[in-house]
Amino acid sequence: MLDLIPSVRVGTPLRHDSLAVFPLFSNGRTVSYRLASQAIADQSLLVEEVTQEGSVPELMVQNKSDKLVLFLEGEELVGAKQNRVLNTSVLVAAHRKAKIPVSCVEQGRWSHRSTYFGSSGSHSPSKLRRALKGSVSKSLREAKGHASDQRQVWQEEAAFHASHGVHSKTAAMSDAFESFQQRIQSVQSKLGYIEGATGLAVAIGDQVLSLDLFDSPTTCEQVWDRLLTGAIVDSLKLDDLDAKATATNVDDVVRSSKDWEWEKREASGEGDEYRSVSDAGDHASVLFYDRVPVHISILAAT
Repeated sequence: MLDLIPSVRVGTPLRHDSLAVFPLFSNGRTVSYRLASQAIADQSLLVEEVTQEGSVPELMVQNKSDKLVLFLEGEELVGAKQNRVLNTSVLVAAHRKAKIPVSCVEQGRWSHRSTYFGSSGSHSPSKLRRALKGSVSKSLREAKGHASDQRQVWQEEAAFHASHGVHSKTAAMSDAFESFQQRIQSVQSKLGYIEGATGLAVAIGDQVLSLDLFDSPTTCEQVWDRLLTGAIVDSLKLDDLDAKATATNVDDVVRSSKDWEWEKREASGEGDEYRSVSDAGDHASVLFYDRVPVHISILAAT
């Protein structure tokens, strides 16, 4: 049996107002891959609609490089006929064409803006990620693949816009991030990557929202700022600055996840995928490749 959750040390948190970021440290073997955002930038990875007509829940990926490419659950792709987010973390094999499962985060557009997608540099807020993970897990249990509940995704996106007073002509999640771009960058500069960290847990107030753990510090450093974007915007609405999550709260999530009931599911791309839902309603997944946990993500019950 694979050791699904490795030993993790929770570091001293970085704090800014109601937001806390806990660096996570672990040891183990690593996998050689590139991040999708990097491969898209140098055009060794092409992401486009599956056909000229398009299909909302899937995109076509062409990996032209000699390495695996990793997409992360919740990362946003912009362009083509409408912006999408990844439903789950996916490893795409070298020199391979493959379809990847996505959800729409731009309800009001269905027309080509570009041939290929780009990486937005933003990551879905925790509530949207949790809705994605929960509905995808349900879909997998029903043998329907990595499909999301698109209506629920749109509801979470609309709530995200409404709570922050953002108006978007096409109901694009990216418009909310653009509205707060200067604030996001300011907070990111105060909560920078901690050397050696292989993951991070994010809390607002006394509530731990998410935990992401990777196989290497290199990956964690590259995605650190992006993973904070949704949490930074969400934290702007919390006025109670006294309630604070602690390292013990994060450690409790990690320790308890080792005892959850995990089920193996067919991965969307390369590797193996395991999923779990705790009795409290936490949703979690692990993507393995060559018996290495490449990405562990836990979205805590709120």
